[in-house]
Amino acid sequence: MSINYSNQRVGVFVDVQNLYYSARAMYDANVNFGRILETAANGRQLIRAIAYVIKSEAPKEQGFFDALEKAGFEVKSKDIQVFADGQKKGDWDVGVAIDAIKIADRLDVVVLVTGDGDFIPLVTYLRENRGCRVEGVAFGRSTSSKLIESLDSFVDIDDDKRGFLFKSRGK
Repeated sequence: MSINYSNQRVGVFVDVQNLYYSARAMYDANVNFGRILETAANGRQLIRAIAYVIKSEAPKEQGFFDALEKAGFEVKSKDIQVFADGQKKGDWDVGVAIDAIKIADRLDVVVLVTGDGDFIPLVTYLRENRGCRVEGVAFGRSTSSKLIESLDSFVDIDDDKRGFLFKSRGK
């Protein structure tokens, strides 16, 4: 007997910076976030898809944010923090965790699109306290092995680079 998963309600939470910089560093390429969303939803009922971005005032940044919205994501952004010593920091870990917990009661599956091991406690909480299946999508080469172990399933972008990546125009 095959199980029909199409009734599962899915929420997708994307750590854009994590994927963007991994793709740049490892492959000198860009991520096809539309394909990421399609893979994460996997034919199931998509309830929310949120892409978390850091604004850095880069010239083509708004076009990128618009493309994320066009691909089906709700985009949440915040400004990069610049410290007195010139160091820059920006991450959404707490925001992703809070949103996932707030929305979890309306979901059967939470898909975290990140390789960041800081999300392991979130995975544990969602599974044990909210009864959610927790899946991941990221670059296996740069993903915390402990995160991969904690997930119910993991899609390794490295296994299908052609499907998930594209070269920047002019390269």
